[in-house]
Amino acid sequence: MLDNKTILVTGGTGSFGQRFIQTVLTRYSPKRLIVFSRDELKQFHMREQFSETYFPALRYFIGDVRDRERLYRALDGVDIVIHAAALKQVPACEYNPLEAIKTNVLGAANIIDAAIDRNVERVVALSTDKAANPANLYGATKLCSDKLFTAANNYSGQHGTRFAVVRYGNVVGSRGSVVPLFLKLKSTGRLPVTDPRMTRFWITLDQGVEFVLSSLERMHGGEIFVPKIPSMNMVEMARAIGPSCEIDVIGIRPGEKLHEVMVGEDDAPNTVEFDDHLRILPSALPKETRELLSAGGRACQEGFRYSSESNTWWLSSDDLHALLSSQGLAHAN
Repeated sequence: MLDNKTILVTGGTGSFGQRFIQTVLTRYSPKRLIVFSRDELKQFHMREQFSETYFPALRYFIGDVRDRERLYRALDGVDIVIHAAALKQVPACEYNPLEAIKTNVLGAANIIDAAIDRNVERVVALSTDKAANPANLYGATKLCSDKLFTAANNYSGQHGTRFAVVRYGNVVGSRGSVVPLFLKLKSTGRLPVTDPRMTRFWITLDQGVEFVLSSLERMHGGEIFVPKIPSMNMVEMARAIGPSCEIDVIGIRPGEKLHEVMVGEDDAPNTVEFDDHLRILPSALPKETRELLSAGGRACQEGFRYSSESNTWWLSSDDLHALLSSQGLAHAN
């Protein structure tokens, strides 16, 4: 699918970006693979691991999705864009709302315009569970971004650029994740949990990369792809990582939810369920297109909701240990 293609990854030095690029270099033979990010230090460190000398398809571009002119230059000749750049720390977005809007919303609009004008074939944008029924600014900006990308298919016109969104939950071991924090703090004998009722969806970096690749292959344009992934109660996670630790209940932070939703009731009429994922379709589609995008799936009933507390798939302590081991993290015992 990606052989002899030119691929650009925004936020390419992030946790997802690096794992995605590693996977593509291992599995495919791209013509060019462009790392687009604004942090020169991260690019320096990434280049030490993935040098152009050994991976001649690689290119490193310093740039920001807020900069339209730089995007137009970077997307020249690009076939596929994976848009992973975002401001995603909830407290930082709450304190710096305009900065979050500039990157997550206006940056998305810049990606769309540049992709269409540069005749990019396909764009997959990474979203978050916090975009469904958002309770914080980060989620609100990503919901707006999702709407921009799904609507972009309506005005790509003769260029034929197709856009889709991938929405999934918390990534085990990613920067800013609670898992590395718990692993770091367990030696103190105390682990902080905001609320004993809290639950979250969980996915590994590798699973996220695989889901993006599969969505890239099966997308037609306008869909939001949601993987079926397990949930875990945060107290159970803390006990699994630090079984002898005391749990400190510190209270929910501003903008934080008790449970995460990836498909809300309002999206149920446009959601189709497949064996391994859910697919939210655009609300306004011709009958023939809807049937094409729904082929092999089951329409969700009114009132359907895919939420972390009502999930039918839960991680056990052993499951969590296996995930940590698969990601090269310190063992939880």
